[in-house]
Amino acid sequence: MFGKGLGKGEGKGLGRGGGQGRNNGGSFGNGGFCVCAKCGEKIPHQQGVKCTTIKCPKCGKSMIREELLQK
Repeated sequence: MFGKGLGKGEGKGLGRGGGQGRNNGGSFGNGGFCVCAKCGEKIPHQQGVKCTTIKCPKCGKSMIREELLQK
């Protein structure tokens, strides 16, 4: 049985989601460097390994992705 309403049922809901996540939807990609914010030591970034999980070979502090230091 069909309804007798006048509407066409073409509502445009305000759904959830659609955010861009970290780095405005972009990632830093392959390559780049991990840099120590304390002493400046620089090592090549390894794909799949977060720079923050790496300790600086010179001073032992955590490293950070080079692009984050330039912001």
